[in-house]
Amino acid sequence: MHDIQDKVAVITGGSSGIGRGIALAFARAGMRVVVTGRGEDRLSETEAEFSAQGLRVDPLRVDATDLTAMREAADTVERRHGGVHVLVNNAGIGLVGPVAEAAPDDWDWVIDVNIRGVGHGIQAFLPKIRAHGEGGHIVNTSSMGGLMPIVAGLYSMTKAAVIALSEALHIELRDEGIGVSAYCPGPTHSNIAATAADRPERYGESGYPPPDPARVELHRRQPYMSAREAGERVLQGVLRGDLFILTHPEFKEGVAERHATIEAAFPDEPVDAERAATIPFLLTSPVYSAGSRPSSPRRPRSDRHRP
Repeated sequence: MHDIQDKVAVITGGSSGIGRGIALAFARAGMRVVVTGRGEDRLSETEAEFSAQGLRVDPLRVDATDLTAMREAADTVERRHGGVHVLVNNAGIGLVGPVAEAAPDDWDWVIDVNIRGVGHGIQAFLPKIRAHGEGGHIVNTSSMGGLMPIVAGLYSMTKAAVIALSEALHIELRDEGIGVSAYCPGPTHSNIAATAADRPERYGESGYPPPDPARVELHRRQPYMSAREAGERVLQGVLRGDLFILTHPEFKEGVAERHATIEAAFPDEPVDAERAATIPFLLTSPVYSAGSRPSSPRRPRSDRHRP
């Protein structure tokens, strides 16, 4: 998308952290912004922050795990704003710990929010984007944990799923003028570390200990990326039409090593040409060709003055 002025953007999980940073970036760029979240307090805080900056936002209390509620929210946005052009499926939880220690309800919760929540966003809002025929963009928030699944098994599993889903959807929708991005931020100042404490009762007991408040506070003091800059990078990625929106160059070497490890695992033997001829649709896509790769993004201009 190049013309975003006065276009409508919906950000799930937009009432705090990275989601709020994305919402603010879109609003500063002239978009009409709707944010969703489960907590009334955070939605009110978001509205106050927008107002303090002379910006407007439309907050909706919606649980991304509820498909019916998401569809009702999509109808509400269409009724209030006349359509939807950009969807950011940002709602997510940061459940961290060894895979073997996870309780069954831990599996259910992280899958319901981090995977089904994205699916519900697509099911509810993609028809609205298609309806006006003007094109649009979908951003699905994954994580560097989806590319480097080192310390958070269940979380990384869900975020890797979001990457694969985004790539498939990017290929499916490109001829309709609807872009799709997998957004993979690295460590950013947000509320992700505290989300495990906000566990709905229906998900029972966790196999992991409650988040340590001291550790949460330690993360707040680390030199992580600001939610503001993380949001600006999403705006930049939408304007560029990027398939992948990556934020932290510190991860590039590790990702390259991981991919090299995958490449080295292929059998060292000739390709079976007859077999290959029967599955060309599985072997690659034009979206991965050298000609389709954009140049590397640079730090968003609005944040270059920041440390």
